[in-house]
Amino acid sequence: MTSMATASPFANPPTQRLADFVRGIGIAVRAATLTAPTFLPGLDIRHGAIFVDEARLTYPGDMLHEAGHIAVADPAERHAPTLSPSPGEELTTIAWSNAALRHLDIDPAIAFHGAFKGGGAAIIENFTAGHYIGVPLLQAYGMSCEPHRARKKPSPFSPHAALDALTQRIVP
Repeated sequence: MTSMATASPFANPPTQRLADFVRGIGIAVRAATLTAPTFLPGLDIRHGAIFVDEARLTYPGDMLHEAGHIAVADPAERHAPTLSPSPGEELTTIAWSNAALRHLDIDPAIAFHGAFKGGGAAIIENFTAGHYIGVPLLQAYGMSCEPHRARKKPSPFSPHAALDALTQRIVP
């Protein structure tokens, strides 16, 4: 069971900032009391919206990861009752989250924390070294491209290119 409030402000400023960003790109974020178990503490995705139980939310940056799942989902499936991402979509969600973090100029450890799939530091290290995990599918979706391909395509892998393309995918 879930009780909801629509655009209620969150008490934690980072949670509010991330919610504002996610809403700003066209993904609904709703404050909720989540009584059933969820995959991530205090977060659930249903029908293309993110439900946030701030009292149970352990890592506010996980909201970006959940938004990434919605963003990279096939538009025809995005509003399904639940999402079941493939391993490739999981990697693409990581790349999308990195682009969002860069766009927001937020420390990557907010989303890629110690509990993040057991290797948040390794993910940060890979992106810092220019190893863009998940970018090939972002490229296939027309959301970005790697820097070495930028000469061939107009939009290199950058926070702005990925998020501009995302907005076009989310908001028709």
